[in-house]
Amino acid sequence: MKPKEEELLDGQDEAAKQNSFWTKSLLASTFQLPEQISVSQVQQISPAALAYVGDAIYELYVRMFYLMPLQRPDTYHRLVVAQVRAEKQALHLRSLVPHLRDSELDIVRRGRNAATGRSKRIDPEIYQQATSLETLIGYLYLTDFPRLTELLQKLYLEK
Repeated sequence: MKPKEEELLDGQDEAAKQNSFWTKSLLASTFQLPEQISVSQVQQISPAALAYVGDAIYELYVRMFYLMPLQRPDTYHRLVVAQVRAEKQALHLRSLVPHLRDSELDIVRRGRNAATGRSKRIDPEIYQQATSLETLIGYLYLTDFPRLTELLQKLYLEK
């Protein structure tokens, strides 16, 4: 008899099966914080600090996405860099907006308004959107990990 999870994946396309693998990998790679942070404490964290955490979590997710099939390190690097660029993050944020709750949209606005250190190579609006996505990811990582994985699964990452 197949495990329930495999039964659910039967009939789904290969991308859905791989997405499940990446989600499991990301879940397995997370760790418990030394002390729990309450939602009220997380709300006191600056958007820039949330974006700092979100940037790391987003890049880890993208790295896990490209882990299979096995490839050369320079290929991994090229694929990941293409997805973690501000322009791609801005596209990902725009694709997620229709799926966001009001509270999540508030976090996105906080991230957009706090975006500093403008890059000379990209439009300031793109930079704000990328920072907003990172802020949202950082916030959800600390407050609602299942929701974070749900949203990350909606991203279209090119193989």
